[in-house]
Amino acid sequence: MGSITLKNVTKSFDDVEVIPQVNIEIRDGEFVVFVGPSGCGKSTLLRIIAGLEDVTSGVVEINNQDATTLPPADRSLAMVFQSYALYPHMSVRKNIAFPLRMAKIDKAEQDKRIETVAKVLNLTDYLERRPAQLSGGQRQRVAIGRAIVREPSAFLFDEPLSNLDAALRVEMRLEISELHKKLGTTMIYVTHDQIEAMTMADKIVVLQAGVIEQVGSPMELYDKPCNKFVAGFIGSPKMNFLEGSEAEKYNAHTIGVRPEHISISAKEGDLLGTVGVVEHLGSDTYLHISCENSREQMIVRANANNGFKYGDTIHLTLDVKNIHRFNNHGVCIYETP
Repeated sequence: MGSITLKNVTKSFDDVEVIPQVNIEIRDGEFVVFVGPSGCGKSTLLRIIAGLEDVTSGVVEINNQDATTLPPADRSLAMVFQSYALYPHMSVRKNIAFPLRMAKIDKAEQDKRIETVAKVLNLTDYLERRPAQLSGGQRQRVAIGRAIVREPSAFLFDEPLSNLDAALRVEMRLEISELHKKLGTTMIYVTHDQIEAMTMADKIVVLQAGVIEQVGSPMELYDKPCNKFVAGFIGSPKMNFLEGSEAEKYNAHTIGVRPEHISISAKEGDLLGTVGVVEHLGSDTYLHISCENSREQMIVRANANNGFKYGDTIHLTLDVKNIHRFNNHGVCIYETP
């Protein structure tokens, strides 16, 4: 069992309130990602769950039991930090075995668990090496192995891929997702990278200034964001926003449209703009376009052979079925105008 519930949890540091009030229910076996900009409180929430931070008020339940005042060691949780925190003088085998030795697990059981974990994480050939002899991705796998070997109720990941290069981040993202499928254990993962959130999560919790803006599956948040913050944060490249007369056509203060929901033409369209930077990404090209009704450059996803270049005049047509409308408070309007 690995269910975790936060009920009316608040957190303040002296007079500074960083978590006004949070309620979250995480079901057994879910892969939940806390995502948001730096300083939004996501790591603080993870540390509260782990028992590394006390709550100011509220209740933390683990497996339907009140764990609010339990020390970290008694919560049956395993945490993987941003830094690998491996013992450099120990072999991979001894690093993975360390929590088992601390728990006084007998040697035969230790060996059995280590061999199982090493097989799952493709570390069998590296068990006698030391951390300095491993790549960054391998070291991160050792850190994860040290967590798995404890057989916890849930895994807590605090931005574990931040120290890796781009290629390794993609590789480890896939490996952690695959690991979740194999183990079926609850995982809570903190990141500021919404691509990680979209590709890994069963459920995403979007935070801003300690407040939960929206909870849902990746595609629920992408297709039906509840407000302008979520709409602009989820999706890469981000959603385009238009105000003024263009938004008023749809009885809205602001409208939003994603890059893939805009068509382009050299002759006619709803909006007139000028092409700025052109980003070629192989099968797709992203055009950055300056339009008079947008404070920022609009981004359009186009075919690689679209023919437009820097400085060209371009016409844009919005896909009416995929326009998001927002009121003057930034809240999404989903009823028929």
